[in-house]
Amino acid sequence: MKTEIIVQGIVQGVNYRFFTVDMAKQYNIRGYCRNLPDGNVEVVAEGDKGMLNEFIKRLKIGPPSAHVTGINVKWDNTDSGFDDFDIRY
Repeated sequence: MKTEIIVQGIVQGVNYRFFTVDMAKQYNIRGYCRNLPDGNVEVVAEGDKGMLNEFIKRLKIGPPSAHVTGINVKWDNTDSGFDDFDIRY
């Protein structure tokens, strides 16, 4: 299962991407995250649907320095075959 997530709020410059990598490793999620020019963070994640749901719950909270105001999730049944989870620039 794959999902594309856009996280809105104060999520750049507050270690949000590093937090996302740590959470992905805890939930055995593969994919990537990156900052977007509009100030949001994009997360593309693959894994077990139950684990993805738990991962998304954590993304809604974020690290203490972040302030998440919204999250948009788009589900997809395809698999991109990611091997790991990393930050893209």
